Amino acid sequence: MPVSKRTHINKAASASGNHGRTKPEPRWPASLSVTVAVVLYVVLPNTLIIGPRYLIPALELVLLLPLSILNPYREVHETKALRFLAIGLIALVNLANFASLALLVYRLLNSANVNAKTLVYAALAVWFTNIIVFGLWFWELDRGGPAKRNTHHERNPDFLFPQMTQPSLAPGNWSPNFLDYLYVALTNATAFSPTDTMPLSSAAKALMSGESVISMLTVIIVAARAVNIL
Repeated sequence: MPVSKRTHINKAASASGNHGRTKPEPRWPASLSVTVAVVLYVVLPNTLIIGPRYLIPALELVLLLPLSILNPYREVHETKALRFLAIGLIALVNLANFASLALLVYRLLNSANVNAKTLVYAALAVWFTNIIVFGLWFWELDRGGPAKRNTHHERNPDFLFPQMTQPSLAPGNWSPNFLDYLYVALTNATAFSPTDTMPLSSAAKALMSGESVISMLTVIIVAARAVNIL
């Protein structure tokens, strides 16, 4: 990207954010999404779960609880330990969901007796969890994470939102929140490509590519097999 173009984007990002931010972003929307992912995992059939049914959900809640209590707002003084804990939680949810998808595909390829309804419900749970997981990844990645975003500690933007190129479309102190990143994950999972928000960094492009591949496996392979069974 030319220097002048990147400079324009960085200025737009600065103009759309409030670097004197006094209200840190609350964690509860992300915590609620993690809780939904835990519930979706618990309702999966036994054949798509690794180990005891409540082992991984319990581990996820053990990680989520201290984050919600010790750091309910993503503030600039967030410790490295808390950020590491937050990233570890997302990674755990991601690995559990990927394992469920792998087991689902394996069953489709190696089992003739597959309950169609169970298959559809499991595929939906995996697909929605995939959206939640990557919404969390995008939220934690962009400009160094929610604790650093719109402060003098932030780095160059990883995502280009429409409000960053056209600040007149949003309030002067606009900044993307968790729901914005969840929407990016939803549109990327349905379109298999970026829609209104563009990835700028290599990390953002890699995450969006990974989400698209997982979504494609879930929607195309699993759904096509389900329709064939029905």
